[in-house]
Amino acid sequence: MTVIALADRQHQPQHLAAPALPRMSVESKLDYCRAFAASGLLPRQYRQQPANLLYAVEYAESLGLHPMVAITGVHVIEGKPSASSALISALVRRAGHRLRIKGDATAAVAQIIRSDDPDWTFEIRFTIEDARRAGLLGKDVWQKYPAAMLKARALSAAARDACEEALFGVHYTPEELGAVVDQEGNPIYVAGEIQRDTAEAPAAPVAAPPRDFLTEAEQAVDAAAVRQVWDQAKAVGAPQQFLDQLAAIGRDKPGARVVEQPAEDVVEGKVVEQHQDDDQEHAAALGELYDAGSDVGMSKEETREAFTARFPGQTPEQAPLDAVRAMRDDLLDAADGGAE
Repeated sequence: MTVIALADRQHQPQHLAAPALPRMSVESKLDYCRAFAASGLLPRQYRQQPANLLYAVEYAESLGLHPMVAITGVHVIEGKPSASSALISALVRRAGHRLRIKGDATAAVAQIIRSDDPDWTFEIRFTIEDARRAGLLGKDVWQKYPAAMLKARALSAAARDACEEALFGVHYTPEELGAVVDQEGNPIYVAGEIQRDTAEAPAAPVAAPPRDFLTEAEQAVDAAAVRQVWDQAKAVGAPQQFLDQLAAIGRDKPGARVVEQPAEDVVEGKVVEQHQDDDQEHAAALGELYDAGSDVGMSKEETREAFTARFPGQTPEQAPLDAVRAMRDDLLDAADGGAE
């Protein structure tokens, strides 16, 4: 059965009508994002990632949207913003244009009638044969949800053709920019090498089903198992920010190396001073660690990898001070041995 969706300018989606946040200073935005990033209900790319949240808040402000719309609908793929098909359709309709989408597992058609040119209909048809020629049918999500994927492709192409000004720079869906997505078009994991799989630019099919490394890490029984997931994610080209998220999961697992910290001085006024001193010592130890790595011919990234190999689930920036010093001392010993 063919499904038809119709909305005119009198029926704009309510979630886009939600008021945007009042304009805030940069400091207020940072505080907002730091507090919000602690929520376990956020999409994974924003959990414990206040900088990512700040990007979404800024992007939402530029679009005149509430931040939650950008957080749930805008995804950054290799530095390029992309939008879910739901957000693209909402932006088109918010601009006052009429949008119709119909399709099934063999073909989809999207039609847009501009508010300023109601006598002309922009129409894009995307078929399963188009998907086959573009090398898309090897993807797991295309095999399981062809109708949804066909409609998303037809919709985004029609929007680019008919009303690019309504998209504010988000011209493609995450799947079009090479992300592995679920049935709703939300990214599961972004491959290290992004392929722009448009109908006009064929791409090689993906032979293996996608892996949700974050879920695997969360379900791992201990830190050692998380380390294996970390190694596998790195092997397929996962970016450092993604690897850091895996490492953060490992630190909460049984078997993670924990270095006991001395009891805090609870005398009034001393606790804050102690924290500031600890931060300064940690920063100094980090610098010494990377200098020691350089002395033995290791780049900063290689030093980080060596550290995580010794202390699974941890990075130098987040590990206890004693662990950073222990690794620094080992590298200094290695450097001294090489000099001899």
